[in-house]
Amino acid sequence: MTNVLLVVAAGFGTSLSLIVAIGAQNAFVLRQGIRRDAVLTVVAICGASDAVLIGLGVGGVGVLVQAWPAAITTVAIVGGVFLLGYGFLAARRAMKPSSMTAEGVTTGSRKRAALTCLAMTWLNPHVYLDTVLLVGSIAAGYGALRWDFAIGAVLASLCWFTAIGFGARLLSSFFARPSSWRVLDGLVAATMAVVGVGLLVGA
Repeated sequence: MTNVLLVVAAGFGTSLSLIVAIGAQNAFVLRQGIRRDAVLTVVAICGASDAVLIGLGVGGVGVLVQAWPAAITTVAIVGGVFLLGYGFLAARRAMKPSSMTAEGVTTGSRKRAALTCLAMTWLNPHVYLDTVLLVGSIAAGYGALRWDFAIGAVLASLCWFTAIGFGARLLSSFFARPSSWRVLDGLVAATMAVVGVGLLVGA
């Protein structure tokens, strides 16, 4: 039992260390959380997507992805273009902070938020490299306990996205000022631009 708990803890720590870095997905979840816009849907999509990807990696699909690098290149190009487009929209929002609000429930489309979240997740090749290849490879080293490692990794993902999605509302008073939204969307735009360009150059 002790060995199982240690392996679960190792999976938790490994996964958490990979997803806490500031990136396109985290920036999107944070913004949705501050706006209180489809937070549960976004958090559920991120958590479920990571669970599926981690499961595929631990199950051995990572070997197939590694053997077909063209797949990663294609995802990088599509994802790079998408992120640049989203970054442009964020920059445009930053130019019009008067239209933003952090109070109450927003009127944004839940379907649009879900589709954007899916794109942020599945069109990012870093997600495949981290969850499918890296987590899958590390889990393989635990042999029969690899699925316990996967459980820890999935729990870390759920805890992280829940924390930044629902915890972001604590910043609502700060973001009641249009200038704060200008700064946030400016940072989101910069993040999307850097990641998007990086994906295209790397492809």
